Amino acid sequence: MPENAATMKAEEIARRLGLGFSTEIHDADCDTTWLSRLPLSFAKANLLLPLREEDGCLLVASGNPTNLLALDELQNAVSIPVKAVVSPPDEVLAAINRLYARHSGSASEVVAELEAEELSSVASQFNQPQDLLDLTDEAPVIRLLNSVLFQAVKERASDIHIEPFERDLDVRFRIDGILYKMLSPPKVVQEALTSRVKIMAGLNIAEKRLPQDGRFRVIVAGRDVDIRVSIIPTFFGERTVLRILDKQRGVLSLTDIGLGQRENSVVERLLTRTSGIILVTGPTGSGKTTTLYSALTKINSPDKNIITIEDPIEYQLPGVGQIQVNPKIDLTFANGLRSILRQDPDIIMVGEIRDPETAEIAMQASLTGHLVLSTLHTNDAATAVTRLIDMGIEPFMVASTLSAVLAQRLVRRICPHCREEYRPDREYAGIELPDKLYRGKGCEKCFNLGTTGRTGIYELLPIDAELCSMIIRRCSTREIKDYAISRGMRTLRDDGLEKAFAGITTLEEVLRVTQEDYADISL
Repeated sequence: MPENAATMKAEEIARRLGLGFSTEIHDADCDTTWLSRLPLSFAKANLLLPLREEDGCLLVASGNPTNLLALDELQNAVSIPVKAVVSPPDEVLAAINRLYARHSGSASEVVAELEAEELSSVASQFNQPQDLLDLTDEAPVIRLLNSVLFQAVKERASDIHIEPFERDLDVRFRIDGILYKMLSPPKVVQEALTSRVKIMAGLNIAEKRLPQDGRFRVIVAGRDVDIRVSIIPTFFGERTVLRILDKQRGVLSLTDIGLGQRENSVVERLLTRTSGIILVTGPTGSGKTTTLYSALTKINSPDKNIITIEDPIEYQLPGVGQIQVNPKIDLTFANGLRSILRQDPDIIMVGEIRDPETAEIAMQASLTGHLVLSTLHTNDAATAVTRLIDMGIEPFMVASTLSAVLAQRLVRRICPHCREEYRPDREYAGIELPDKLYRGKGCEKCFNLGTTGRTGIYELLPIDAELCSMIIRRCSTREIKDYAISRGMRTLRDDGLEKAFAGITTLEEVLRVTQEDYADISL
């Protein structure tokens, strides 16, 4: 039912029953002390959310006010009269998820219960994804893992590390690229916790000597989340890393990811070409795949056939054919790319160029009239050129097919709620600074980190006629970079400093992620 139709229907029911009506439920309207009195499962099943006490009655938001039995049960549970205010069902459900998620117990609270309970029993895996907020009556180890997953999603973590040591077990979250220790469960739960992860990911719980990889899907407060699992054996037990892919974050536009106006216009122009290769480079975790998704979203249209081969598929793109690499059945980047070329594609995205074979096929594809987007692991844009040649690709082939290289890093954004100005030293690390810079003081909104979220800094190297000539002559990385800078290319550090001076990130953050910019290059 369309949103306005659902609202109109809820308003009509409220009018007929003589009840109040509200289109929105604001967090400030809810006294959260009442949430502990009403189980989440009951609230969601009956679309009832306790708001606050008013004139001796408990005011509740109801998405189904005709369910008088549920209202009677609630009144018996709270022992005071209940008064309903009607709201659209979707609004009530969203408010329930939001408010219960905010006031749910943390993983550390679950750890406190573990020592007194039986730890050996681990329940079977979910047949269908269930909302972790609903699973409050499970075995303690299951509750611990659910709480860890829930807390990680709530705090915007990208990875969860479960690390065994001789006498300890540590759980760390990677938030905005930095690892933070979150809790230390008892060592005795180590094997049970790892077994629970294996069961959810469909892995072999009896195999403890070999690395294993898998994935599973859960719902966290109404949000659909994919979890990629990697388990490796170490001296003190199996080490587990969970990569969190939150589908609700969606794909950002090129400007949203932090691409400057000048670089954005060049990239958009390059994306209109019908052939050539555009490479995005940077270390692991620098946001390369996100940039490729943003580019594909920009050019995706019904008149284009776009096919990708990825490892893994992080987001589903409507209208795009996406292939998952599977080495177990010999579906590699190279083999998949060969098959894609027989599908009459206009645009091809290769998740990563890892070997000479994939690089050569990608070059041939661009020569035969396909636009190819891919990633490469290099520290800056100029190094990508020499890396391809080092792989064994002939310089003339690189010069003929390469359209541009975009190098990038991710820097943490200053929290807008606690951002403050300060007066820096006029010169720092050889950089002349403005009269004022910005930093985050730390507040409740950013978990006292002073930062919230990340943005990209970029270095764009378009390949012109002179650069083609330099590539064919096998010029060094330094010569290529110096020429590009002389033609106006902004380095990663230049772009980062501009964002630091504008108050988007901090100076220290820019220097931290761009230190390779000033390392000696001898190629």
